[in-house]
Amino acid sequence: MTGQRPIIAFLYDFDKTLCTTDMQDYAFIPSLGMTPAEFWAEANGFGRRNRIDGILAYMYIMLREAERKNLPFTREDLVEKGRGIELFPGVEDWFSRINAFGEARGVRVEHYVISSGLREIIEGSSISHEFKEIYASEFYYDEAGRPVWPKLAVNFTAKTQFVYRINKGVLDVSDDKTLNDSMPDDSKRVPFHNMIYMGDGLSDVPCMKMMRAYGGQAIAVHQAANRAGVEELLARGRVDYIFPADYREGTGLDETVKNIIRKMAISDRLWEENLRQLRHLGEDVLPDQVGLFSNLNP
Repeated sequence: MTGQRPIIAFLYDFDKTLCTTDMQDYAFIPSLGMTPAEFWAEANGFGRRNRIDGILAYMYIMLREAERKNLPFTREDLVEKGRGIELFPGVEDWFSRINAFGEARGVRVEHYVISSGLREIIEGSSISHEFKEIYASEFYYDEAGRPVWPKLAVNFTAKTQFVYRINKGVLDVSDDKTLNDSMPDDSKRVPFHNMIYMGDGLSDVPCMKMMRAYGGQAIAVHQAANRAGVEELLARGRVDYIFPADYREGTGLDETVKNIIRKMAISDRLWEENLRQLRHLGEDVLPDQVGLFSNLNP
């Protein structure tokens, strides 16, 4: 969008990308008297036996097991269980550092979550206020505060719709009409080439492939347990970079992200200068020209 500061959007998976394991593992599953291995085996098995989407299956098992054990299950209770989420090193101050770095280079940085985990639990984390929007699975609650229906279920392929929402600036998940309206490439709020997706594995591949296809950047972070899988993503050309999940200043992840921001900021300035010169000559920028420039913008 011309005449405004360019926006660079960071899109994050959450589990094992910003925090160390599945968010339910920290407090919710132990409250059931189950181990994470027991819970996920039950949820995945239930889904396979009944041919239920895996996200809906785990949401149902959460409800069922809490009811069987007469445990409270309210939105407030789930948010509270998010307080115990353990973040990777450097995540706490990552957002303010990256925002300031972008600001110094004339761009505005925004952060979004696109997760198959639960929005309620993410909201309890110490970093929930850092995100412009949190797209994650969520329950709908009745007047008494009881969960009665899935409000949103974000499976792995469904994640891509939220990339389009961020691209167009149509963040309300109930607004499908505006999302599907035709919109010139140069009027989209966050161009794909100004997006950086950060994930940890196969569940992120659809979004990572979008980034690589449309000019954005895809980064996979890893712990020791999933390093081999992440290396395979790099070898197969599904991500641009891989790093240990260490967000502290001066790490390889931190330095590479800053270089990407530099590159995106320079590309946006060149784009603006190109359009300025064309308009100065009195030439209209035709849609096919804009599309050409978008493809050339790294």
